[in-house]
Amino acid sequence: MDGRNRSDIKSGMEVAIVLKKDQVSGVLTEGYVKNILTKSQFHPHGIKVRLDTGEVGRVKEIYGEDDV
Repeated sequence: MDGRNRSDIKSGMEVAIVLKKDQVSGVLTEGYVKNILTKSQFHPHGIKVRLDTGEVGRVKEIYGEDDV
């Protein structure tokens, strides 16, 4: 799953996101989803989420679900 469909993402899932500052380099940041920020069901660049660390970015990879 590549993170472009909102229905694939749930709070507590482990994901890799690209932060705004890393969009050019493509560096991914891993963490657990705290909030889903994108309201639409699909976004071509990835659904925007806030991680439990407070970092905000667009989901590029979904690793799995965890009970957080």
